[in-house]
Amino acid sequence: MYPALLAGRYLRSRLIPLIAVGAVALSVALVVIVVSVMSGFLDALKNSGRSLLGDVIVSAPIGGFPYSDEFIAELRKHPEVADATALVDTLGLLRMPYPQGSRKEVVPVQVWAIEPLSFARVTNYKSDLYWQRGSDEKRATMQPDDPRLDLEESLLTQGETLTTNSGAPAIVIGMHVSVANERQRDGSYRPRYNWFLPGMQTVLTVVPVTEGGRVGEQRDRAFTIVNELQTGVYEIDKNRVFIPLAVGQELLRMDAAPVVDTTAEPNAQGQYPIIGTSPSRVSKVLVRARDGILPSELAVVVQSTLDDFSVRVDGDSGRMTRVPMNTRVLTWEQQLRDIIAPVEKEREMMRILFSIIYIVCAGLILSIFWAIVAEKTRDIGILRAVGASRTGILSTFLLYGFAIGTIGSLLGVAVAVVVVRNINGIHDAIGQDAPTASWVVSSGIAVALAILCVHALMRSQVLRTLLWGIGCMTFALIATGLFLHRGTLIWDPAVYYFVRIPDSIDWNTALYTALGGILFSVLGAAVPAAKAADTDPVEALRYG
Repeated sequence: MYPALLAGRYLRSRLIPLIAVGAVALSVALVVIVVSVMSGFLDALKNSGRSLLGDVIVSAPIGGFPYSDEFIAELRKHPEVADATALVDTLGLLRMPYPQGSRKEVVPVQVWAIEPLSFARVTNYKSDLYWQRGSDEKRATMQPDDPRLDLEESLLTQGETLTTNSGAPAIVIGMHVSVANERQRDGSYRPRYNWFLPGMQTVLTVVPVTEGGRVGEQRDRAFTIVNELQTGVYEIDKNRVFIPLAVGQELLRMDAAPVVDTTAEPNAQGQYPIIGTSPSRVSKVLVRARDGILPSELAVVVQSTLDDFSVRVDGDSGRMTRVPMNTRVLTWEQQLRDIIAPVEKEREMMRILFSIIYIVCAGLILSIFWAIVAEKTRDIGILRAVGASRTGILSTFLLYGFAIGTIGSLLGVAVAVVVVRNINGIHDAIGQDAPTASWVVSSGIAVALAILCVHALMRSQVLRTLLWGIGCMTFALIATGLFLHRGTLIWDPAVYYFVRIPDSIDWNTALYTALGGILFSVLGAAVPAAKAADTDPVEALRYG
């Protein structure tokens, strides 16, 4: 019983162990914060990959994948498949409706020509459309000047179908494709310069490529912008636009077309005889798995279906086009492996590097406990003289270290939770100029500490003079830094891929880190504890 009582008394009666508690807390908090952000980034990357691409992607070479409607119909027969959709993927130039005058801004974009209804069933397309009225609960949280409070009901419908009210093909663009959208501190958007893009006209330019890889002449098409997409993935929101699949196939000459025999004699009008029809082609087929089916399991089903489909198409002499042999079937994780793998390695590297801090904590605790043991030599001698065993003395200081590690680890996890959960608010605050009150208050504290320092100096109190002087310089530097601080952008979406900083705690890392803090605290206390246990009571009482 006495080891626990003594450990608690030592912990409460001295100030120096609080330094060890603070060191453990800061170490644990640092590791948990860094790894949680890295894990959140990785989880967001994985979630966005599945929400934007489905579970399995069938990718064709540049010539395209033919007979996609038949292939998708075959896929939908399998119980593992929830749905599938086809798209055409290409690059283009978008002529924006601003500024005023004839010299409009032109931006490079990635064009996805989609069938919007099936695409929304495979991805999060519908929920990612930004300009929608939302639920009553969500509307209650919007600012009074939020444009979404006064949207036309038809706006969301037009975005879902990629058609205007008159039935003309329309376009949806990423939220950051245009400079007309200004992000607010609460994450919402406002039109800049009164450029509310839905309803405005834009012109898309693409360059078709033949099945043989030859580049054709550029083709332009005017579209009405009917909505904008906000996925939270900056690279997608900055570059991607969506148009109807049939229009994309037409622009890129991937639609169905007659095949003529150029070796035969032309007729009187100079036309060659038609010998068949080339089917329409797509770039990708995205497949969504039913609940409970892993992407890897679905990939096996899709690959088997593709193999059977290719054999059937190749064996049909009436078909003009074959399925490309180098068509690939990948899960969304395999598709994004070049991005996911480095992030996973960086996270593990961060865990290893930051865990080295525990050695520093163990050394600090060892030093503090060594000093405590030296100071408590007489107390240890008295305990040994009245019958305390070596094990009891050892247990006292090990429990002391365990208590410091436990309290420090719990405080560190608590600090990490507060920081990570509010990390976007902290980042937004750093992005603003420091409030005047902050540096004024800091300056006032620095002046007060300077007065105390002078008072202590006049009374020849060296320790207090030193402490008040250090405090004065510290707050003077803080006040100067706050006075000079101007908004600093740390998390740049253009660099870090996502618009917002991940704010979820990696609880597995928090648990392991807390246990590591406790373990190294006990290890740091072990050597001084063993020294205390080996103390000879007679020598301790004689010289203590």
